[in-house]
Amino acid sequence: MAALPAQRHAPDRLPTHPGGLRRFARHLVTLAAAAVVGAGLLAAPAHAAPTPEEIEAQIDKQWEQLEPTIEKYNDVRSQLKVNRKKSAELEKKIEPLALQSDMAMNRVGALASQHYMTGPSAEIGALLVNAKPGTLAEQIGMLDRLAAHQRKELEGVLAIQARYTAEKEKLDALITAQTKQEKELAEKKVKIDAEIKRLRASMPKSVVSAPGCPMIKGVISAAANTAIRTACAQVGDPYVWGATGPNAFDCSGLTQYAYRAAGISLTHFTGAQWRETKAISRSEARPGDLVFFFSDLHHVGLYLGNSIMVHAPRAGKPVQVASINHMPVAGFRRPY
Repeated sequence: MAALPAQRHAPDRLPTHPGGLRRFARHLVTLAAAAVVGAGLLAAPAHAAPTPEEIEAQIDKQWEQLEPTIEKYNDVRSQLKVNRKKSAELEKKIEPLALQSDMAMNRVGALASQHYMTGPSAEIGALLVNAKPGTLAEQIGMLDRLAAHQRKELEGVLAIQARYTAEKEKLDALITAQTKQEKELAEKKVKIDAEIKRLRASMPKSVVSAPGCPMIKGVISAAANTAIRTACAQVGDPYVWGATGPNAFDCSGLTQYAYRAAGISLTHFTGAQWRETKAISRSEARPGDLVFFFSDLHHVGLYLGNSIMVHAPRAGKPVQVASINHMPVAGFRRPY
């Protein structure tokens, strides 16, 4: 008996029935959508943490808000120091004036009491008995002049005392207002400091090395030479707001410290240092000049020439040498 031929399995074929085609198409669409979603999930990058450079840029932006506050604080504190000294000096002047006023009042009071107790007639009678002919008018005139002198002395002392008291009251009112402003500025500074601290907490731990000053050429005075050497010796010292050395500085504290070593007095406030120094064009700027930044002059550095400076940049960055081109230059000034 002949063997039956082996049956062949027909290859898989697409369905030909219309309903089957629709189900097959829906299946393909579902598979394709799932593949796309899966690929998207695999390809979607995780939210990247900010880089150290981005965090530093955020801190720099915050610092632009903080530094004017610090320099305003320095301004108020400098004015408070001056006004408290003036107030103390006026107090010393007022004390002897008050004593003079009391003594004058006592003398006038004694004269009034004498006239009240004895009466003018008794005093004139004494003069009539004891006076020589021709001297009575002179004696009476002397008494009148004495009383007038007492009145004039009292009026003069009281006028001086009133003037100094008025000046002291004005100064005391100013000190009260500035003390309040000082407190408000300090509170604002604390808030911004907290934000900077938060940003710095996310920074990776790293060691920051501050370069020393390069060789400086073109110094034109002994004062500038001393100021440059003094400022450069502070490279690496920490920034601390309100600090004027010797181991920590803010921006105007560093320039004040550098020029104090050269025998030149500058106020610990950028605005005052601008006013206390001589304007210099950028083309005339020489090592040792001060370079100010921003329209409100809230930052200052010590110029070293060749578009570099030594300065106390901000919290978290020590005293260092840097380019002056990273901030808008407001102008150059010469302290000598």
